[in-house]
Amino acid sequence: MNKEILKSIREYCRKLTDPDIASHSRRYFKTGPGEYGEGDVFLGIRTPDLKKTAKLYKDTDPATVSALLKSRYHEERTVALLIWVYQFQNGTPEAQQRIFETYLAHTRWINNWDLVDISAYKIVGAYLYDKDPAILFSLAQSRSLWERRIAVIATLAFIQKNRFNETLSLAEMLLHDHEDLIHKAVGWMLREVGKRDMQLLLAFLNPRYKLMPRTMLRYAIEKFDKPLRKKFLSGEIQTC
Repeated sequence: MNKEILKSIREYCRKLTDPDIASHSRRYFKTGPGEYGEGDVFLGIRTPDLKKTAKLYKDTDPATVSALLKSRYHEERTVALLIWVYQFQNGTPEAQQRIFETYLAHTRWINNWDLVDISAYKIVGAYLYDKDPAILFSLAQSRSLWERRIAVIATLAFIQKNRFNETLSLAEMLLHDHEDLIHKAVGWMLREVGKRDMQLLLAFLNPRYKLMPRTMLRYAIEKFDKPLRKKFLSGEIQTC
């Protein structure tokens, strides 16, 4: 680990902080007692500045990025993940495997929905596209909310290439998950499937929509025309 680079990144981040943004972020990311982001700490840095920081330090060595990911500050973890995404997208197969394995070994610190969403499909999904995706189904059974969300969001990399089986299988597995953030993630991915294959989404929803959490259903049918959306929400669709 390069302590000087780590110090440099942290000092750079401190120059970008804004107390008002930090206060808003604490509320937005539900950091209160008993909420999903309980205890998360924010510096208050805008997303464009985080992306700029990651680009500036894109060549940071793996050990230093891992150390940055373990930061108590949400934005420093964001920068670490953005660096990994850049390095994965521009790396050799060997580098990609290393980043993938390190990512999964550090899920403890990928612990809010935005951290998952900026990285899971670009690293985990992209890596697994031409490999055995069994790890996704293991993650979907994890006690960790964030590992379950990683499993679902990772399949966006598959969906973008018109491959839907894993998404639908995970949606089936997580149909009765107790976490609202999983309902949203599953519904979002189902909506993405529907953008590419409406009939497939309808075939999935038809026998299941009355069993789905309301949030999951609303996300899944968000792009439907209003009359069809109303029928789903009112339970008027005939199941088979």
